[in-house]
Order: sequence, then structure tokens, then C-alpha cells
Amino acid sequence: MSTPLRAGIIGAGYIATWHADAIKQTAGVELAAVCDLSEGAARDLAEPRGAHVFTDVEQLLSSGKVDAVHILTPPHLHADLAEKALRAGVAVLVEKPVAVSADEMRTMERAAAESGSLLAVGHNFLSLPGYDRLKAARAAGKIGRISAAEFNWCFPLSPLRSGPFGLWLLREPKNLLLELAPHLFAFAVDLFGEIEVLDVQLSHPTELPGGALRHQSWRILARARHVDITVNLSTVETLDDRSLTLRGSNGLAKYDYAADALVVRSENASDLIVNPLVNQLTQSFAHLREGVVNAVRQTASLNRKSAYGLSFLGITSAFYNALAEKRAIDPRYNAQSGVKVMDAMQSVIDRLPNAGEETHTHPAPSRVPKPDVMVIGGTGFIGAHLTRTLVAQGHDVRVVSRGTRGPFPDLPDQVETVSVDLKDKAALVKAMEGIKIVYNLAKSMDTTWELCLQNDVGVAVNIAEAALDAGVERLIYTGTIASYDMSREDVAIRESTGFGTDMSDRNLYARSKAECEHQLMQMHVERGLPLTIARPGIVIGPGGPLQHWGIGRWHGAGAVRLWSAGKNKLPFVLIDDVSDGLVRMGTHKDAIGQSFNLVGDIQFTAREYFDAIHDALEARVKVKGGNPTLFWAFDAVKFVLKKHALRRHGVLRPSLMDWKSRAHFSPFDNSQSKQMLDWAPEADRHAFVQKGIIDANLLGY
Repeated sequence: MSTPLRAGIIGAGYIATWHADAIKQTAGVELAAVCDLSEGAARDLAEPRGAHVFTDVEQLLSSGKVDAVHILTPPHLHADLAEKALRAGVAVLVEKPVAVSADEMRTMERAAAESGSLLAVGHNFLSLPGYDRLKAARAAGKIGRISAAEFNWCFPLSPLRSGPFGLWLLREPKNLLLELAPHLFAFAVDLFGEIEVLDVQLSHPTELPGGALRHQSWRILARARHVDITVNLSTVETLDDRSLTLRGSNGLAKYDYAADALVVRSENASDLIVNPLVNQLTQSFAHLREGVVNAVRQTASLNRKSAYGLSFLGITSAFYNALAEKRAIDPRYNAQSGVKVMDAMQSVIDRLPNAGEETHTHPAPSRVPKPDVMVIGGTGFIGAHLTRTLVAQGHDVRVVSRGTRGPFPDLPDQVETVSVDLKDKAALVKAMEGIKIVYNLAKSMDTTWELCLQNDVGVAVNIAEAALDAGVERLIYTGTIASYDMSREDVAIRESTGFGTDMSDRNLYARSKAECEHQLMQMHVERGLPLTIARPGIVIGPGGPLQHWGIGRWHGAGAVRLWSAGKNKLPFVLIDDVSDGLVRMGTHKDAIGQSFNLVGDIQFTAREYFDAIHDALEARVKVKGGNPTLFWAFDAVKFVLKKHALRRHGVLRPSLMDWKSRAHFSPFDNSQSKQMLDWAPEADRHAFVQKGIIDANLLGY
């Protein structure tokens, strides 16, 4: 048996899980190491997979523990890291965007050529089975001589409206192009070769916190020899259209790469009367075939082979096969392809105002902030709004996040953003120096109870321990109303309503948050932790998403399957009111040891809410009622498959009560929050719609 190739991952963010799963599914490869500046992030990815943990790239490359690395860091770091790895004799696969300029891409290409190490560019959608069928149809002449091609990425980008705003893709106007367009230009280059960009048009600007503008729609006109090319990027709330269309002399091919579905349309020689019928039936059969193929593939793989997952598996296999066989990689993924893609994007960037650099001027700091309040998770929807509310009331705020950038460039005198490992108690204590009030809005979305205990409960307790050691005057922890049993319409929920002694039949999020509250309240009783607990309802307002999963299961921006029939009142609350309530919890003398359900006075049913969206925005979301009992039954089938067919450890099956609770059947009594905190949530229906729907800019334009 041959020794497996040893893979390393540099950058343990969201995308790293997809790469780690692809490595696991690739024969002859094992994940040997994970490197990230955050030891906690590296550890969380590495330990369940038996990989070594590194926090320094130089140490990783000199350790001799990896034959190849996947570079998954923020894109501005790609070129330097790739060059170091290549010159160290380590093969490199770089996630898109491979580089941030044509010069950087050429530097990487040169390093690969001079070192003899393998360099692969992460244009993963080129590896999908449907795309291979598209190229085969073209080669067989089914499309004919192509005159025009259109490449679309029309898919909502929620961070533009609700954050986190510290992401790399929002730092410069050109970064949206660099983040999204590589997929489209990679298709174009692979099909037609070098691309000549002719024109760039921008529309649908949106304002980020601090005043900087970002355009949400891009239309790029280009040419490749005799082929007219259009590239469309749209990130407003729109129907998902991630596709490419080839128009030829005797056929039209449309490939939905997000679903890996190909339909080729062509003329037929039938009689004039039946010709339209044959044409439509042919397309219908093509759609049916693609749907059946994808359904069978997903069923046979037990949902492990989505189009997105297959795309990573394809490029990972191509990379390691080339490395194992010591041969050149498929031209779709080689450095020369990366240069052509980056040249095309560089041509677009050069046509942008100020070459896509940020032109908005933020105020220069005039003093060093002196924070007395800390917000952990301050770059998210609630945290960012809370931070601004605190500043408006005269506080300086220390925001703790994974990065050091936050959505507060207009508040340099009042807000500082710091990066702290939430599992590092000593670092937390140091960060709490001078802090009187700590808001913990952190949450961890884990897949097993063991991970919840480490990453959610353990972190919450660690923050509380640090708060005790630092002498913090108040710790406000945000739990969730999801921990309640909300399955009965005849039982009103109050703060005195318990969660239940056994939460093992609840979904992981509800159970984990409840356990956090339990352990923190024990610390309050036994050790004097100055604790207050907040449980916000379904929060809406500026920065909030259209696709709120507290209402139902979303399918894109245009359709939602409700958790119930949609006729019961839901616990909506405005973001302004949540922030006001949280601030009051931090200062009210009687709030220590108490919990507060922040649920507003205006309660729509789900159907009333979507009717209000239609009336205000002229957008009719397709709403379908759901049945919690059916959801529970289908989940039971998936539970059996996951546990026995996939042999997954720690799989849970939420109870019927848990599924009913997601529908929020039980009404809420918010009198304690209003009476104890003098809290006054919005009570006017028209004002509620204005703030929660119209001002929220739910559609992005």
C-alpha cells in the first residue's frame, strides 16, 4: 500500500471545511496539518480530523509534514504564501481569487516554473460533470458555431446589507469583482481563450456603515475572437441564476452550474404544426433528465454530492492525481489559465473609477478610545447595531471579533476592534481591562453535542470566568427564545417559564444555548457572577436579512416553506428595540440575576408579514405552509440514514415538540421586560412596517 500524500490547509475559515471534506473523499490523500493565526480556529478544524495544528506558515513548511497545501486565507495574502510554499518544494492549490492583480498572478506562475513545484488555481466549478457534458456537446457540434456567450452570477450577498462588514470582499470596491467573477471568467477562458474586455457598467449602489458605497450589479461586455461575451454579477435579492449560456448557429446551451444541470435546445425537423410541441417536449425531457440525475446522485450519496461539494472534489482529485503521477495538471487549473483569468479581471479593474480603490474618506482619529463597554460578536447584525447605540449614548466600545476590522470606520474615536481567541482566558482578561459591561453575543453553530460543549458552552463559561477575574460589573449574555417549548398555543411564554430539565431531544442550537444559560446562572448563584440574560425574538430592521430562518425554510429569495401553516402570531421585534433593551440591561440596578425576553408589541403571523412585504415593496414571496409533524417524520428518516448508512457519530433526532417549537406556536408575554427595564418597544403598526420592512432594505435596492 502506497504512502498517502499529506495535505495541509492554510487558513481555517468557512471554506476550509469544504476543502477538508474533499481531501477526505480523495483516495491516497490525508489531511495532515492545519495552519491559522488563530490557534483556536486551526484546532477546531484539525483535531476532529487527526491533523497537526500550526499558527506559523514558516514552521508548517519547514516541518516536513505536508506534501501540498491549500491556501485559503484572505486573497491579499495568497501570492506571498504561495511563493513561499512553492519555493519550499510544496505543491500549492490556491482558492479563488488566486491573486488580487495580474502582476501577483504572474509572480506565482514564475515561482512555480522556477521551483518545479505544482501550482493549481482554484477554479472549482470547471470540474463539474455537467460542464464536461457541455464541452462534449460543443465538440460534437450540437451547438454549432458560437456567436455569443453569457456568464451569470446572480445570487444575493447578505453581508452587503447585514454584515459582517469586516470581510475582505467589502474592503475595496474591486473586491466584489475579485471574489465573484473568477468563476465566470474561468468558464470564458476555458471555452474561448484570452478575453478582451470592452466595457463595464455598474448599478444598484448600496451604502455600507460609515458611508462607503458598493455597487451590487456589474455588467461587463467583452469579446473572445468572434464570440461576444457578457458577464453579469448581481448581488441584490434575486432569483438564483448562476449559469452560462452559449448561443450557436444551430443550438443554445444553458448550464446551471450551481445545480449542475445542462439543457441544450435546438431546432427540429418536424412538421410546422407539431414543431413547437416537439421543441418544448424535448426541453421538458432534458430538464427531467437533469433533475432525476441530480436526485439519484444526491440520494445515492446521502446528500454528500451536491454540485458545490462535487466542484471541490473534482479539483482536489485533479490536483492530487497530477501530484502523485508527477505530471502536468489539467489545463483548466494550471497557472497559465490563472494568468488569463486574472488578465481579464485586471482589465475590468482598470476601467473602474480609481482602479477600484476605496475613495470614501473616513474621519481620522483625534483621540484613542477609552472603552468601558465590550461587545463580543460586535460585527454581526445585533452586535453592530448595539455598538452604535452604545456610542450614541456616550460610551466608547471595544469590539471583539476574529478579525481586527469592523463596520465602524466612521467611529475611530469611539470604537476599537480587537482580535481575541475566546478560548484564551488570559487574553480575554487582558482585553477586559477598564471594561465595566461585557455583552456576549457570540454563538457557535456546531454539528455534534460534543462540539457544542467545547465551542459554545465552553466559550460562554470561559468568557464568564474572565469577567469574574477582570472585575467586570455586568455580563449580559444573549440566549435564544428557541430554547423554550413553544409547541402549544394555549401556553404563554414568560421569563419564569422553564426550558425543561431534559433538553436532549431538542435541536443543537436550542439545547446548547439553554446549557450556556444554566451554567452561567449557576456561576451567578454560587460565585456572584453579575449576570443578565437576554433572549431576543425574531429580529428585523435595517441590516437584517430577508431570509430569516426563524420564519421558515428558505429556497432562495423568492420562496419559503413556513414551519407551520403560518396563521399563528410570531415574536417579531425591531433591531432598534433590541439594542435599547440590551443597553437598559447593562445599567438597570435590578437586572442582575434576571432574564428578559425581548419580544415586541406588534406581532404579525408569517402570512401577514409577507403580505406586508408585498404591500410595501411590491415583491410577492412564494409562501407555502408547513406541517411540523411531517418535518419531524422526514427528519426521522434522515436520522436513520445518517446514523446507520453514513455511520455519523453524535447524530441527534429532535422531538416533535422541538419541531413544533420552531413554528413559535406559543404567545409571549413581554410585561417583565417593559416593567422592570422601562422598555417601550414600537407599538404603532405603520411605524413597525416602516422600520422593519421598508427601512430594512430587504431586497437590497
